[in-house]
This record gives sequence, C-alpha cells and structure tokens, in this order.
Amino acid sequence: MSEQQKTQGQELFDSLKYEVKNGWERISQEDAQNIFEFCEGYKAFLDKCKTERECVQEIIKVARAKGFVSLDEIKENRLKKGDKVYSVNRGKGVVLAVIGDKPLEEGVNIVGAHLDVPRLDLKQNPLYEDSELVLLKTHYYGGIKKYQWTTIPLSIHGVVMNRDGKRIDIAIGEDESDPVFCITDLLPHLAQEQMQKKMSEGITGEGLNVLFGSIPYRDEKVKEKIKLNILRELNEKYGIHEEDFISAELEVVPAFKARDVGLDRSMVGAYGQDDRVCSYTALQAILEIENPERTAICLLVDKEEIGSMGSTGMQSRFFENVLAEMCYLTSGSYNDLMLRRCLSKSRCLSADVSAAVDPNYEEAHDKKMRLSLAGAWL
Repeated sequence: MSEQQKTQGQELFDSLKYEVKNGWERISQEDAQNIFEFCEGYKAFLDKCKTERECVQEIIKVARAKGFVSLDEIKENRLKKGDKVYSVNRGKGVVLAVIGDKPLEEGVNIVGAHLDVPRLDLKQNPLYEDSELVLLKTHYYGGIKKYQWTTIPLSIHGVVMNRDGKRIDIAIGEDESDPVFCITDLLPHLAQEQMQKKMSEGITGEGLNVLFGSIPYRDEKVKEKIKLNILRELNEKYGIHEEDFISAELEVVPAFKARDVGLDRSMVGAYGQDDRVCSYTALQAILEIENPERTAICLLVDKEEIGSMGSTGMQSRFFENVLAEMCYLTSGSYNDLMLRRCLSKSRCLSADVSAAVDPNYEEAHDKKMRLSLAGAWL
C-alpha cells in the first residue's frame, strides 16, 4: 500500500508504534565496519584476561597509556577538571575516573560492570594420586553447567606465594606450546547408568577433578611416584612446593581463544563474556572521555557471580572510600556530608549481559520482550 493510500488510522498507528528491528539494519555500512574493528580489540582483551586479576593488570596498562594515574600518585593533594585517575582494589577490581567541571557534591555519572566470571578454583590441598593418575580437586565459582566443563581443553591461571614469600604468576595452557588440562567423562558405551540420571546429577561437583599428569618418578621405593614427578616439575619450573597451594589463588578456565561465529562473522564465541563484554566497552568509553561536565566513573568489580560479597565485591566500602578520597582531592577539604551528597545525587548504569532469543529454546524467553541478537550486541 502506498503512502497516499494509507488511512488516517494507519498513519496514526505508524507514527505511534515501535517496531523491533535487527540491529544490523539500523546502522550504516561504515558503522558495521567500525563494529568489526572494535571487536578485534574485544577478542584480544578476552584472550589476555581470563581472570579478574589479569583483567585489572591489562586495564591499568591501557589506562596509564591514556594518561590515567593512580590516586596514590597525586602529590599536590588536588584534582582538577580533566584529570584522569584510577584506584585498584586488591588487584581484583578497579575504579577509573575523569574529573568533571561540577563539584563531586553535585553527583557523578557511573557505569558499573563486573570482571569475575564462572570458573573452577583449585582447593587448598588439591593434588592427589589415584589409579596411576594425578588429579586436582576443584570447587566451582558462580553458576555453571557442570557437564560443559568435561573433555574441553583447560588452562590454569593465578597467583602463588611460595614459602620464601615470592609471588609467582601462573598461566599454563594459553600458549600454543603449553600443555592443557581436562576433566574426564565416561565413554559413551560405559555411560548407560550416567545417561539415566538428571542432567544436574550426571556430572557432580565433586567429580570436576582436573587431570594433571600420569608419568611416574623412577624410584621403586617412592609410594606416590606420579605425584612426586608432578611436584618435581612444579618445583623445577615455578619454585613451588605442595604447601604453597594452601595460600595460592589458582583458577581453571577454558583454554580456547575468542573466535568469530557464523559464516558472516557476525557473532563472537568466547569464555567470560558475562560480564567482560560490558567491562570492556565501559573501559573503552572512559578512555575516550575528555573534560566532562560531571565526573565520569567506570567501576569494575569482583564477586558479582556469588553475591557481590567480600572485600573486593560491591558490598565492601572500597568505592565509597575512593569517592571520599576524590571529594577531598577536588575540594581541599572533606566531611561526611560531602560524600553523602555525592552518593545521593549520582547516577549509575549497572551494565550486565542480556540473553537473546534462541530458537532452540524459545520456551525460555518472552519473544515480545526480545532484542534482536545483533541489537543486543550493539
């Protein structure tokens, strides 16, 4: 029907209705090319940053290259419009800020996202030998589908403080020359009983043990030869003793890298996109801001997957402490009322992922509330 043939009611309806469109149909070819280029940086970020500690290290690196300095480096006890600062929370969370023209008492603009993602953590005494294999005991962090973690290549990342007090950063399984690890599953023809169980029971949490080695040490008098050989490898390569696991923070994550999905390369398949897709975009935004009217803040935190608790989650006082410090450094004085006014007048966008409608599982979605896949990713 041509525009001339439309009735008054049809024209009114067209002017008032909202039509959901695929995000790719809303943008120009130039914008589409910019999206592909932007996602190359995003994929590189996902590959480098498999843990929250690695995220913070990378964020500090790129922020400092853009002129951000640590709050601890402010020597003159003054911040002015346009200054760029950051503060790190125990290596697992970070606040970045660009100081605006208005006083902090009039509020700030915040974009918040989380850096932690579901994973497996090594237990405090994880290493054991059984049936001529050495395995690592784990417990899962955040909500996971346990069956998804079997028979895929895994890497181990984290921090170990050895008996000499030396910090040792671990990342095994990401380089092409590295070994990888896995959690075993039953062969199909041995799994008749397993296949009769509920999905949540087929693979148990206690069964998520990481296969770590199988070659014995050559000494007939040693009881646990394979475990000894693994301990020898760890000691020679990293200076680690078994007791160092007690205070270590080691995470088991998928070893594969981010890849384009679809023949048209329109999607990204990668580990950790909840919520590093929002963390990365929030970071890129704060890096480009210059001289805002209100102070702009990018707040990237830990522990969202388990309730935002602990000293690195949003239930801590870290963010309030940073705001209090900034109130003082921008005004030269401080009282509690300044911080309360700042908090009450601030605006915050809490950024987290949303699920697009999957035609294989339509019953899990409300299609009337849908976003197109491309629109959700834009």
